[in-house]
Amino acid sequence: MNFGEFLISRADDMLELGLAHAAVVGAAVLLSTLIGVTLGVLTYQSERARETVLAITGAFLTIPSFALFILLLGPLGLGWSPVLLALVLYGLMPIVRNTITGLRGVDPAVVESAKGMGLSRRQLLLRIELPLAWPVIITGVRVTTLVLLGIAAIGAIVNGPGYGELIFTGLARVGTPVAVNLVLAGTVGVMILAVVFDLAFYTVKRLTTSQGIR
Repeated sequence: MNFGEFLISRADDMLELGLAHAAVVGAAVLLSTLIGVTLGVLTYQSERARETVLAITGAFLTIPSFALFILLLGPLGLGWSPVLLALVLYGLMPIVRNTITGLRGVDPAVVESAKGMGLSRRQLLLRIELPLAWPVIITGVRVTTLVLLGIAAIGAIVNGPGYGELIFTGLARVGTPVAVNLVLAGTVGVMILAVVFDLAFYTVKRLTTSQGIR
């Protein structure tokens, strides 16, 4: 059976696994964004605070994914929970970094003008700084998403959802005719999701960014 025939025969599985893969990554990206942007907003004005949070979130990225999934297996068990937590930890660094970079990159003259108009600190953040920093922030979210799509496949080691199931099943059957098709199907599935997510973020960025700062 060639690869095309294999994909057709496993179309239902590909769709089901694809939806599960997208769901766990989507949930992780949402949580990483909420936490990461909050950390960036809280620390961007203090050098010590921002260096500390960047060091901590950066350290998460140095943990081998296999090791982290296994470490989380004890307290969280199998399935969604360890995969979701691991992905959130891996997703923080790009978002925190880009949030800090975006907010610190806002023109001081614009900030001073806004203060002169009587805007409070909260109004300044919500109306001026965050909108101007948004293109940089969403780029960090986009990078996080693409990274997490690949890492999520490894979550199959703890029975996590998604295309990793096909990849690990194929690896377990190395030497059989179906092994390559299984691994390739899982890999292609992740790549397709990456393209879909990337196009979605491109669209969101254009719709949510002021034309003057694109």
